[in-house]
Amino acid sequence: MKVTEHIKQAKSTLFSFEILPPLKGQSLNDMLDGISPLMDFNPPFIDVTYHREEYIYKKHSNGLLEKVSTRKRPGTVGICAALMNRFNVDTVPHILCGGFNKEETENVLIDLNFIGVENVLALRGDAPKSEGRFVPEEGGHHYSNELVEQIVGMNHGRYLHEETETGFQTDFCVGVAGYPEKHFEAPSFKFDLKYLKAKVDAGAEYIVTQMFFDNQKYFEFVKQVREAGITIPIIPGLKPITTLRQITVLPSIFFLDLPDQLMDELEKCKDNAAVRQVGIEWAIQQSKELVEFGVPCLHYYTMSKASTVHKVASAVF
Repeated sequence: MKVTEHIKQAKSTLFSFEILPPLKGQSLNDMLDGISPLMDFNPPFIDVTYHREEYIYKKHSNGLLEKVSTRKRPGTVGICAALMNRFNVDTVPHILCGGFNKEETENVLIDLNFIGVENVLALRGDAPKSEGRFVPEEGGHHYSNELVEQIVGMNHGRYLHEETETGFQTDFCVGVAGYPEKHFEAPSFKFDLKYLKAKVDAGAEYIVTQMFFDNQKYFEFVKQVREAGITIPIIPGLKPITTLRQITVLPSIFFLDLPDQLMDELEKCKDNAAVRQVGIEWAIQQSKELVEFGVPCLHYYTMSKASTVHKVASAVF
Protein backbone atom coordinates (compact mmCIF):
# COMPACT_ATOMS: atom_id res chain seq x y z
CA MET A 1 0.00 0.00 0.00
CA LYS A 2 1.13 3.54 -0.68
CA VAL A 3 2.29 5.83 2.12
CA THR A 4 -0.42 8.33 1.20
CA GLU A 5 -3.05 5.57 1.43
CA HIS A 6 -1.80 4.56 4.88
CA ILE A 7 -2.10 8.18 5.98
CA LYS A 8 -5.55 8.61 4.48
CA GLN A 9 -6.90 5.48 6.18
CA ALA A 10 -5.31 6.13 9.58
CA LYS A 11 -7.52 7.11 12.51
CA SER A 12 -4.58 8.40 14.56
CA THR A 13 -0.91 9.34 14.17
CA LEU A 14 1.12 6.56 12.56
CA PHE A 15 4.52 5.25 13.67
CA SER A 16 7.32 4.58 11.17
CA PHE A 17 11.08 4.36 11.20
CA GLU A 18 14.17 4.31 9.02
CA ILE A 19 16.99 1.75 9.02
CA LEU A 20 20.45 1.42 7.54
CA PRO A 21 21.36 -1.72 5.61
CA PRO A 22 23.91 -3.71 7.64
CA LEU A 23 27.57 -3.22 6.95
CA LYS A 24 29.03 -5.61 4.40
CA GLY A 25 29.84 -8.89 6.12
CA GLN A 26 27.31 -8.47 8.91
CA SER A 27 24.32 -10.77 9.29
CA LEU A 28 20.95 -9.82 7.82
CA ASN A 29 19.22 -11.78 10.60
CA ASP A 30 21.00 -9.69 13.23
CA MET A 31 19.55 -6.56 11.64
CA LEU A 32 16.05 -8.03 11.36
CA ASP A 33 16.12 -9.36 14.92
CA GLY A 34 17.42 -6.01 16.13
CA ILE A 35 14.49 -4.02 14.75
CA SER A 36 11.78 -6.62 15.42
CA PRO A 37 10.80 -5.01 18.78
CA LEU A 38 9.65 -1.94 16.84
CA MET A 39 7.05 -4.06 15.08
CA ASP A 40 5.12 -3.90 18.38
CA PHE A 41 3.90 -0.48 17.22
CA ASN A 42 2.56 -1.72 13.85
CA PRO A 43 4.55 0.51 11.50
CA PRO A 44 2.75 0.63 8.15
CA PHE A 45 6.06 1.22 6.36
CA ILE A 46 9.80 1.16 6.98
CA ASP A 47 12.32 3.37 5.17
CA VAL A 48 15.56 1.80 3.96
CA THR A 49 18.49 4.07 3.16
CA TYR A 50 20.59 3.73 0.03
CA HIS A 51 24.32 4.30 -0.10
CA ARG A 52 26.42 5.36 -3.04
CA GLU A 53 29.82 3.91 -3.76
CA GLU A 54 32.75 5.37 -1.88
CA TYR A 55 36.36 5.33 -2.99
CA ILE A 56 39.57 4.34 -1.29
CA TYR A 57 43.14 4.80 -2.53
CA LYS A 58 45.16 1.60 -2.59
CA LYS A 59 48.92 2.07 -2.49
CA HIS A 60 51.00 -0.22 -4.70
CA SER A 61 54.60 -1.32 -4.18
CA ASN A 62 55.80 1.20 -6.79
CA GLY A 63 54.32 4.02 -4.72
CA LEU A 64 51.45 4.75 -7.10
CA LEU A 65 47.90 5.09 -5.76
CA GLU A 66 44.95 3.33 -7.34
CA LYS A 67 41.43 4.70 -6.86
CA VAL A 68 39.23 1.72 -5.95
CA SER A 69 35.46 1.73 -5.67
CA THR A 70 34.00 0.12 -2.57
CA ARG A 71 30.53 -0.45 -1.14
CA LYS A 72 30.23 -0.62 2.62
CA ARG A 73 26.60 -1.75 2.70
CA PRO A 74 24.54 -4.21 0.62
CA GLY A 75 21.94 -2.96 -1.83
CA THR A 76 18.61 -1.65 -0.64
CA VAL A 77 16.53 -3.84 -2.97
CA GLY A 78 17.51 -7.02 -1.14
CA ILE A 79 16.92 -5.44 2.27
CA CYS A 80 13.43 -4.34 1.21
CA ALA A 81 12.62 -7.85 0.03
CA ALA A 82 13.83 -9.31 3.35
CA LEU A 83 11.74 -6.84 5.40
CA MET A 84 8.63 -7.51 3.34
CA ASN A 85 9.12 -11.26 3.70
CA ARG A 86 9.87 -11.25 7.44
CA PHE A 87 7.39 -8.64 8.68
CA ASN A 88 4.78 -8.31 5.91
CA VAL A 89 5.31 -4.55 5.95
CA ASP A 90 5.57 -1.96 3.19
CA THR A 91 9.02 -0.58 2.53
CA VAL A 92 10.25 2.78 1.28
CA PRO A 93 13.67 2.49 -0.36
CA HIS A 94 15.66 5.67 -0.80
CA ILE A 95 16.63 6.47 -4.40
CA LEU A 96 19.60 8.80 -4.91
CA CYS A 97 20.82 11.09 -7.63
CA GLY A 98 24.40 10.99 -6.36
CA GLY A 99 26.48 8.09 -7.62
CA PHE A 100 23.92 6.80 -10.14
CA ASN A 101 23.07 7.59 -13.73
CA LYS A 102 19.55 7.56 -15.14
CA GLU A 103 19.85 4.05 -16.54
CA GLU A 104 21.01 2.61 -13.22
CA THR A 105 18.10 4.40 -11.56
CA GLU A 106 15.65 2.96 -14.05
CA ASN A 107 16.99 -0.55 -13.49
CA VAL A 108 16.70 -0.39 -9.70
CA LEU A 109 13.15 0.96 -10.00
CA ILE A 110 12.24 -1.94 -12.28
CA ASP A 111 13.65 -4.38 -9.72
CA LEU A 112 11.73 -2.69 -6.91
CA ASN A 113 8.53 -2.79 -8.91
CA PHE A 114 8.99 -6.52 -9.57
CA ILE A 115 9.25 -7.35 -5.85
CA GLY A 116 6.13 -5.35 -5.03
CA VAL A 117 7.54 -2.12 -3.62
CA GLU A 118 5.05 0.73 -4.04
CA ASN A 119 6.88 3.64 -2.38
CA VAL A 120 10.21 5.41 -2.87
CA LEU A 121 11.89 8.43 -1.30
CA ALA A 122 13.67 10.50 -3.96
CA LEU A 123 16.80 12.27 -2.70
CA ARG A 124 19.70 14.10 -4.26
CA GLY A 125 22.13 12.61 -1.76
CA ASP A 126 25.30 14.08 -0.33
CA ALA A 127 28.71 14.50 -1.86
CA PRO A 128 31.25 11.73 -1.14
CA LYS A 129 33.32 12.33 1.97
CA SER A 130 36.40 12.80 -0.21
CA GLU A 131 34.78 15.61 -2.25
CA GLY A 132 33.79 19.07 -1.15
CA ARG A 133 30.63 19.49 -3.19
CA PHE A 134 27.99 17.42 -4.93
CA VAL A 135 28.77 16.52 -8.54
CA PRO A 136 26.20 14.48 -10.49
CA GLU A 137 27.20 11.22 -12.10
CA GLU A 138 27.72 11.40 -15.86
CA GLY A 139 24.28 10.81 -17.31
CA GLY A 140 22.69 11.31 -13.89
CA HIS A 141 20.45 13.86 -12.25
CA HIS A 142 21.60 17.17 -10.80
CA TYR A 143 18.61 17.69 -8.52
CA SER A 144 16.00 15.53 -6.83
CA ASN A 145 13.12 17.14 -8.75
CA GLU A 146 14.66 15.65 -11.90
CA LEU A 147 14.72 12.25 -10.19
CA VAL A 148 11.06 12.67 -9.23
CA GLU A 149 10.28 13.43 -12.86
CA GLN A 150 11.96 10.20 -13.99
CA ILE A 151 10.03 8.11 -11.45
CA VAL A 152 6.72 9.74 -12.33
CA GLY A 153 7.57 9.23 -16.00
CA MET A 154 7.88 5.49 -15.40
CA ASN A 155 4.49 5.63 -13.67
CA HIS A 156 3.21 6.84 -17.04
CA GLY A 157 5.08 4.16 -19.00
CA ARG A 158 7.97 6.37 -20.11
CA TYR A 159 11.35 4.64 -20.11
CA LEU A 160 14.80 5.66 -21.30
CA HIS A 161 15.60 5.02 -24.96
CA GLU A 162 11.89 4.57 -25.72
CA GLU A 163 10.27 6.87 -28.24
CA THR A 164 6.70 6.01 -27.27
CA GLU A 165 4.77 5.79 -24.00
CA THR A 166 3.76 2.15 -24.44
CA GLY A 167 6.03 0.72 -21.73
CA PHE A 168 4.68 -1.04 -18.64
CA GLN A 169 3.56 1.52 -16.06
CA THR A 170 4.96 1.42 -12.55
CA ASP A 171 2.88 2.85 -9.70
CA PHE A 172 5.29 4.35 -7.19
CA CYS A 173 4.22 6.81 -4.51
CA VAL A 174 7.08 9.31 -4.37
CA GLY A 175 8.23 11.02 -1.20
CA VAL A 176 10.84 13.78 -0.91
CA ALA A 177 12.85 15.45 1.84
CA GLY A 178 12.04 18.75 3.53
CA TYR A 179 14.27 20.85 5.77
CA PRO A 180 12.70 22.79 8.66
CA GLU A 181 16.05 24.54 9.18
CA LYS A 182 16.66 24.71 5.39
CA HIS A 183 19.14 22.67 3.38
CA PHE A 184 22.67 23.70 4.25
CA GLU A 185 23.47 24.59 0.63
CA ALA A 186 20.44 26.87 0.23
CA PRO A 187 21.28 30.57 0.66
CA SER A 188 17.91 31.23 2.32
CA PHE A 189 14.81 29.44 3.54
CA LYS A 190 12.75 31.05 0.75
CA PHE A 191 15.20 29.72 -1.83
CA ASP A 192 15.00 26.23 -0.29
CA LEU A 193 11.20 26.39 -0.33
CA LYS A 194 11.34 27.12 -4.06
CA TYR A 195 13.16 23.81 -4.64
CA LEU A 196 10.71 21.93 -2.44
CA LYS A 197 7.88 23.34 -4.55
CA ALA A 198 9.71 22.15 -7.69
CA LYS A 199 9.80 18.60 -6.28
CA VAL A 200 6.10 18.72 -5.51
CA ASP A 201 5.28 20.14 -8.95
CA ALA A 202 7.28 17.26 -10.45
CA GLY A 203 4.97 14.76 -8.74
CA ALA A 204 6.06 14.23 -5.13
CA GLU A 205 3.17 13.04 -2.95
CA TYR A 206 4.50 13.48 0.59
CA ILE A 207 7.38 15.08 2.48
CA VAL A 208 9.59 13.64 5.23
CA THR A 209 11.58 16.20 7.17
CA GLN A 210 15.18 16.19 8.20
CA MET A 211 15.53 15.52 11.93
CA PHE A 212 14.94 18.50 14.20
CA PHE A 213 14.89 19.05 17.95
CA ASP A 214 12.81 22.22 18.17
CA ASN A 215 9.15 21.64 17.32
CA GLN A 216 8.59 25.35 16.72
CA LYS A 217 10.83 25.07 13.67
CA TYR A 218 8.64 22.27 12.33
CA PHE A 219 5.47 24.27 13.01
CA GLU A 220 6.88 27.30 11.20
CA PHE A 221 8.06 25.08 8.35
CA VAL A 222 4.57 23.64 7.90
CA LYS A 223 3.06 27.13 7.96
CA GLN A 224 5.38 28.44 5.25
CA VAL A 225 5.03 25.29 3.13
CA ARG A 226 1.24 25.63 3.21
CA GLU A 227 1.45 29.33 2.36
CA ALA A 228 3.51 28.33 -0.68
CA GLY A 229 0.55 26.27 -1.90
CA ILE A 230 1.97 22.84 -1.02
CA THR A 231 -0.79 20.64 0.39
CA ILE A 232 0.75 17.15 0.53
CA PRO A 233 1.38 15.42 3.91
CA ILE A 234 4.44 16.53 5.89
CA ILE A 235 5.90 13.78 8.10
CA PRO A 236 8.25 14.95 10.88
CA GLY A 237 11.54 13.07 11.29
CA LEU A 238 12.85 12.57 14.83
CA LYS A 239 15.94 11.12 16.45
CA PRO A 240 16.64 10.73 20.17
CA ILE A 241 20.15 11.84 21.14
CA THR A 242 21.98 8.89 22.70
CA THR A 243 25.66 9.79 23.12
CA LEU A 244 27.85 12.69 24.18
CA ARG A 245 29.48 12.67 20.76
CA GLN A 246 26.16 13.31 19.01
CA ILE A 247 25.83 16.65 20.78
CA THR A 248 28.49 18.05 18.44
CA VAL A 249 28.31 15.60 15.54
CA LEU A 250 24.60 15.93 14.71
CA PRO A 251 24.64 19.74 14.36
CA SER A 252 27.78 19.64 12.22
CA ILE A 253 26.63 16.83 9.91
CA PHE A 254 22.98 17.81 9.54
CA PHE A 255 23.33 21.59 10.00
CA LEU A 256 20.71 21.87 12.72
CA ASP A 257 20.41 23.60 16.08
CA LEU A 258 19.89 22.08 19.50
CA PRO A 259 17.50 24.16 21.66
CA ASP A 260 18.97 25.89 24.71
CA GLN A 261 16.67 23.99 27.05
CA LEU A 262 17.87 20.66 25.66
CA MET A 263 21.52 21.73 25.83
CA ASP A 264 21.08 22.85 29.44
CA GLU A 265 20.06 19.30 30.33
CA LEU A 266 22.71 17.62 28.19
CA GLU A 267 25.49 19.70 29.71
CA LYS A 268 24.67 18.18 33.10
CA CYS A 269 25.30 14.66 31.77
CA LYS A 270 28.49 12.89 32.79
CA ASP A 271 28.17 9.81 30.59
CA ASN A 272 26.27 8.33 27.66
CA ALA A 273 23.70 6.66 29.91
CA ALA A 274 22.64 10.06 31.24
CA VAL A 275 22.62 11.55 27.73
CA ARG A 276 20.46 8.71 26.47
CA GLN A 277 17.89 9.30 29.22
CA VAL A 278 17.72 13.01 28.44
CA GLY A 279 17.43 12.21 24.74
CA ILE A 280 14.56 9.78 25.34
CA GLU A 281 12.66 12.23 27.54
CA TRP A 282 13.11 15.04 25.02
CA ALA A 283 11.96 12.84 22.11
CA ILE A 284 8.89 11.77 24.11
CA GLN A 285 8.05 15.40 24.78
CA GLN A 286 8.56 16.28 21.11
CA SER A 287 6.48 13.34 19.94
CA LYS A 288 3.51 14.06 22.21
CA GLU A 289 3.42 17.71 21.16
CA LEU A 290 3.55 16.74 17.49
CA VAL A 291 0.73 14.24 17.95
CA GLU A 292 -1.36 17.03 19.53
CA PHE A 293 -0.52 19.21 16.53
CA GLY A 294 -2.05 16.50 14.32
CA VAL A 295 0.92 15.19 12.34
CA PRO A 296 0.05 12.25 10.08
CA CYS A 297 2.97 10.12 11.20
CA LEU A 298 6.01 10.21 13.50
CA HIS A 299 9.06 8.97 11.65
CA TYR A 300 12.10 7.94 13.70
CA TYR A 301 15.70 7.70 12.52
CA THR A 302 16.86 4.56 14.34
CA MET A 303 20.32 3.93 12.82
CA SER A 304 19.08 0.29 12.98
CA LYS A 305 19.12 0.36 16.81
CA ALA A 306 15.66 -0.24 18.21
CA SER A 307 15.95 0.08 22.00
CA THR A 308 15.91 3.88 22.33
CA VAL A 309 13.10 4.43 19.83
CA HIS A 310 11.17 1.59 21.46
CA LYS A 311 11.26 3.45 24.80
CA VAL A 312 10.05 6.63 23.12
CA ALA A 313 7.28 4.89 21.18
CA SER A 314 6.15 3.00 24.29
CA ALA A 315 5.39 6.34 25.95
CA VAL A 316 3.65 7.82 22.93
CA PHE A 317 1.71 5.08 21.10
